[in-house]
Amino acid sequence: MMLPVFRLLFPAACLLCCMAGSMAQLPKRFDVVIDELLPDPAPPVQLPNAEFIELKNVSATAFNMRNWKLSDGSTTATITSSFVLQPDSFVVICAASAVAAFAAYGPAIGVSNFPSLNNDADIISLYGPDGSLIHAVGYDNSWYQNAVKSDGGWSLEMVDTKNPCTGMNNWKASTNVQGGSPAAPNAVNDNNADVQPPALLRSFTPDSLTVSLLFDEPLDSASAASPYNYTINNGIAHPVAAAVLMPLCTEVVLKLGAALQHATLYELSVQQVKDCAGNTIHQLNSVKTGLPVAAGSQDIIINEVLFNPEPDGFDYLEIYNRSKRVIDLKQLYLATRNATGQLSGAIPASAVPRLFFPGDHLVLTENRRWLQQRYLIKDPALIMELPALPSLPDDKGSVVLLNVQGTVVDELHYDHSWHFGLIGNKEGIALERINYNQPTQERSNWSSAASTAGFGTPGYANSQRMSDGQPSGQVAVTPAVFSPDNDGFNDFAAIDYQLNEPGYVANIRIFDANGRTVRHLAQNATLAVTGRFRWDGLDDKLNKLPVGIYVVLTELFNGQGKTRKFKQVVTLARRQ
Repeated sequence: MMLPVFRLLFPAACLLCCMAGSMAQLPKRFDVVIDELLPDPAPPVQLPNAEFIELKNVSATAFNMRNWKLSDGSTTATITSSFVLQPDSFVVICAASAVAAFAAYGPAIGVSNFPSLNNDADIISLYGPDGSLIHAVGYDNSWYQNAVKSDGGWSLEMVDTKNPCTGMNNWKASTNVQGGSPAAPNAVNDNNADVQPPALLRSFTPDSLTVSLLFDEPLDSASAASPYNYTINNGIAHPVAAAVLMPLCTEVVLKLGAALQHATLYELSVQQVKDCAGNTIHQLNSVKTGLPVAAGSQDIIINEVLFNPEPDGFDYLEIYNRSKRVIDLKQLYLATRNATGQLSGAIPASAVPRLFFPGDHLVLTENRRWLQQRYLIKDPALIMELPALPSLPDDKGSVVLLNVQGTVVDELHYDHSWHFGLIGNKEGIALERINYNQPTQERSNWSSAASTAGFGTPGYANSQRMSDGQPSGQVAVTPAVFSPDNDGFNDFAAIDYQLNEPGYVANIRIFDANGRTVRHLAQNATLAVTGRFRWDGLDDKLNKLPVGIYVVLTELFNGQGKTRKFKQVVTLARRQ
């Protein structure tokens, strides 16, 4: 009896309208976004001790969340409940056992097979009922941007939900006193439009006909899938195909029409590729690539090591490719030797393929952020964070580089006594290799990093590096007349030095024409092999000195009793 009534109230034309309306509600990419995560709920702040994922509808259409899916790549949860997510609204997705606890904050859906959120890093993807990818987030522990909150109890929140695919630049640790904002607007909500173009980070080559490119943010798949937007030199030209890898869309796989050749370095450039906000790649659009080979003896050398960091600091190891070959760091291992001399604790230098090119430095550490705060880092891309390094004791120890066959590539047995003898507290001071071509285990080939270089040079040429046949030591003061009036011309007297060996300490004093000391410019400063000091025409109390002739006395000495003195004259002038 109900069927005729139904037909009376809803004629056939209206039934078709309802069906069309239902079909029109299939979501497009980024209509709904993952905008909050709690990967590490313990120790709790005030929220339930359970993981959750928050979804926000940023579109103008309401969606029934039934048959939507969340996946971490290995586990997929399907939403079986019928729940309509209205525009500009939120819903918490969690394990079925936690739904009652999160329902106290607002709409919550419990699912079986909830994907476990790894504390350190994970990729979480959201799929619509038709199986299409709606949004994906590939987070890691650095996204908290807060060392305290990354230890647990605080959620990760998206700053601007209109900018869903920028990555770390659009996420922060929650500032809500509860530890997060489930089923509510994020505490860190702010305008944060993506105006930066994508950057090409690096490449790797699975085989001679394939090059994979890694970008710093998700790409627009249409522009990134055009092979004509990629060019490789040395006879390769354009690839024959380009494919964007889902779900993050940060990797593009190129298929080549001609094979890459061993012992050849290639330059790959990208044009017209856009990110998902429509910004077109600009300056950071080229990388080196090539076919890797297994590292042979001394192809890669240990170039710098910090084994006694300051309290609460971290060790680091710098390696250098002194060969003319491309090495895949996934095929290189770090190890140490135990008390009986046996190799132990071997770990890969990289968990993923990573090409290491001739003449490049690379730094391995357990904490990239600490390293960047403590030392000058000229190129953060040359810092690799590993879950753990081989044990590097403060007094003495060993570190060994091995290739995939277990052959020793380089090996260092260091001792704290190798530091410059006049240094008292050696904490935070790296040991630097002096010459790439001299034996690794030769004690005279190592020296403490210079104080003038911040006691460490991770990722670039060592402060104590010497090439074969370096010229004799010298000190020069220029210009002969300087005028510290901030007009941009000869505002400083530069004291440049170049030494014929490392391990020197400098005292630099300035005297007036009557022989009185007016400025102690450097006192017991450990020196790099080359460097510069500047005098600004001020005395020790930072008062202006009168015009006239001054004497610069530079005294150099080392732990072996070698001393050198340089006395030079410079004239201080000022505008009338």
